[in-house]
Formats: sequence, structure tokens, C-alpha cells
Amino acid sequence: MLGTAGVQGTTIETAGVQGTTIETVGVQGIAGAAGAHGPVGAGGTTTETPGTGGAGTEGITGVREPGGTGGRRASRALAWAELLRLPALFTVPGDALAGAAAAGGHADPRTVLAIGSSLCLYEAGMALNDWADRAEDAAERPHRPLPSGRVRPSAALTAACALTGAGLALAAGAGRQALAVATPLAATVWAYDLALKHTPAGPAAMAAARGLDLLLGAAATTGRVRAALPSAALLGTHTLAVTAVSRQETRGGSALAPLAACVTTGLLTRLVTRRPTRLPAGRGEAAAPGLPGPAARGPARLAAALRHRTGPTATGTVTGRGPARLTAALGAAYAATAARPYLHAALNPSPPLTQRAVGGGIRATIPLQAALTARSGAAVTALLVAALAPAGRKFARKVSIT
Repeated sequence: MLGTAGVQGTTIETAGVQGTTIETVGVQGIAGAAGAHGPVGAGGTTTETPGTGGAGTEGITGVREPGGTGGRRASRALAWAELLRLPALFTVPGDALAGAAAAGGHADPRTVLAIGSSLCLYEAGMALNDWADRAEDAAERPHRPLPSGRVRPSAALTAACALTGAGLALAAGAGRQALAVATPLAATVWAYDLALKHTPAGPAAMAAARGLDLLLGAAATTGRVRAALPSAALLGTHTLAVTAVSRQETRGGSALAPLAACVTTGLLTRLVTRRPTRLPAGRGEAAAPGLPGPAARGPARLAAALRHRTGPTATGTVTGRGPARLTAALGAAYAATAARPYLHAALNPSPPLTQRAVGGGIRATIPLQAALTARSGAAVTALLVAALAPAGRKFARKVSIT
């Protein structure tokens, strides 16, 4: 099929051999064809071979294309991938894994249920976000799936409700304590998208949601939520900084938020790579497992001291100085991933650089989760979390993460 811009409103069709059609259409028809089929040659000419599985023939009337159904399905799948921001999903499993490690446990089937709950609640927030922002996106980002008409608003809202229900059901399967954390997490997600996003409380709400997600892993795995609070606070602070930058991503113009985020990244790197303070046992859940309490004597004290000296030996951990070195390396990766785009946006707060800074901050969540996991002694789990970063980066080349 070859289409050439001619006199507006004039259409001439000539049947070719074996169903091939040569068609001359007006300017309005060509505009749709160019958008659907790709490169436009000189003078607005669009060339396409029938049956090659193109995206469709929207904008050209009276043309049926072999493989059109498959093209529409692919287009619909891509629209949902954009709506749900699927590359950002790679930043989710590390929350529960870091929480489990901070609580002194290692991943088990309940941790897997917590990860599934987190994924569902995260994607519920993504769908609800675009549904709530559909009027704003129509003006500022008309290419998004809802304002462009590729996904119906009712479908996005239905998906948000279904994913929320699925997330709570999975949390219930992980235990009563996990459900007790997942419920306020879901409430925070909905409150942020529907009411708090454009208020001063918006970044704090998003930070609370990310922190609760980490605590969900602790609650599902061991139930020792208090032990995971320091890690949740560090991860929440990072999320607070990213969210503050994202509030300017469509307009730009503010250097303060990315500069503050850059400083925050440096402080978080320092805190994460410091050796955590270990309190004696008997002072609540903050005590490190295996350290002797005031009443420990003789062989018990000696055995506990040796465990402290060599580090945890549970599955997924290493001994000696390995965790500290790994934590330092992952902390450096976190700083490198986040600080550079923040600094660029601070020097030139244009919308493209601000959006790039937001994307860098989101991607930096993974090495931060890995560093927090290694800091708790779970080196193998930390490496598995870190391995999600290149996969997410590769996927983000096809679908935007912001």
C-alpha cells in the first residue's frame, strides 16, 4: 500500500494484483498513516508492505490489513505497559527482601507472598495515579495512555481496584501481621493518588508507602517489624527526595529540589555504609541476634561473641568483612546512579533533565535496597536484588519509567 498526499478530500483507489491497493488520500488521511506506520518520506509519502504486522491503519479508511488484529493487541499491551510503568516493577521486590533481612530472617514462601502483595499494590497505585491525573495529563502529557484514548479511564480504575484487592489477599496469605502492614500501605497509596499528591504532604505520603512496603517484608518473614524500622526510614527518605523532584518534572524551573535530593543521596550513602550500632540483647528488638545480654555468662557469651565477630551464617549471608565491603560497593553504586542526574537537573532544571533525574532516582532505589540488605548480612540476597538493576534499565529503553 502506497499513500501520497494529494488534494485535500480527494480519494482515488486503484485495485492492484492480489489485493494490493494503491491509494491517494488527502492530507488528513496521511497524518494518521504516518503516525501508525513509521517513517515518512519526502513530501509526506508513507510506504508499507502489506502483511508485515504493522501497528494498524488508523487514519486510513477502507483499508484492511493482514495481521491487523495482532498489531492492535500489541498496541494495547504497550499502552497498559506504559500505564503501569512496568520497568518500575523491578524496584519493588527489594523492599520485602531488605525488610526480611533487616528483621533477621531470610526469604521464605511468606516473603514471596509479601513480594506479590507489594507488586499488586504498587501497580494499583500506578493505574490509580493516571486515572486521577487524566485531566492534567490531557494538557501536559497528552501522549499518556488515558488522554490519548488507548486505555479507557474506567478500565484503569477497575484495574486499580482489582490489584488492590489482590495485594491485600496475598498479604493475608502471608499472615495476620503482614495484612496489618499491607492495609495502611494500600490506604496510603489511595490517599496519595486521590488527595495528597498535589499537597505539601504528598512526598511524605509516598515516602511512608515505600517504608511500609519494606516493613511488609519484615512482618511477613519474621514478624519483627521494629527491627526493620531503621532500614524503612532510610528507604523512605530516598523516596521523599525523588518525589519532591518529580513534582516539577513536567514544568522544570526549580533547582532546589534536585540539589536537595543530591545532598540527601550523599547523606544516605554515608548512613547506609556505616556499620550499624549493635545494642546488647535485652534492650528490645533492636538488639542484634546473637549478642549477649547482661545475664549471659561463660560459653554462651563466648559463642555469641564469635558469631558477632564472624557475622551471620544463615542462608544467603557471608562472614567476616564481606558484608561491609559489599555494602560499601552497593552504596557507591547507589550514589553514582542517583547523584549525577540530580546534579545535572540542579544545574539546568529543564523538564527533560528533571525527568531524567526522576528516572535516575527511581532506578537508584534498587542499589539502595541491595545495600540495605547487605548491611543486614544477607549478601547473596543483596546480589540478587542488585541484579534487578540492569534488567530494569534494559526494559526502560522500551517503556518510560516515569
